[in-house]
Amino acid sequence: MSSYGLGAYKKTSVQTASKEQVLLMLYQTAINCTKKAIEAIENNDLTKKGENIGKLQDIIIELSNSLDFEVGGDIAKELNALYDYILHSSTKANINIDKAPLEGVLSVLKTLYGGWTEAIKSLKTSPQESTQK
Repeated sequence: MSSYGLGAYKKTSVQTASKEQVLLMLYQTAINCTKKAIEAIENNDLTKKGENIGKLQDIIIELSNSLDFEVGGDIAKELNALYDYILHSSTKANINIDKAPLEGVLSVLKTLYGGWTEAIKSLKTSPQESTQK
């Protein structure tokens, strides 16, 4: 597939995705950026480190800005605290050229991704179960 075709495919897949799918895509991309930043630090590639940490932070800022504290209550507050941790740790990793903070970020992102995946699955099965009763 040409790079144009791949770009068009990705754009279409995002535009046609549900809110839940977009959320999972954002987490997947954040995880990939974190892994690439860790690899860049290991390879002493400062340009790629900075690019991937920048992308990671853009995603986290977007996720943070989308939180609804009135609806989300304590969960939104906890997510906000985790997003602050990710931003702080990734900045620390970027400045100090240290992969250790990014390894903590990766762990948090994987946990969040797993939690959202399970929550979305349960939401999709829940209405079907209630109509069968």
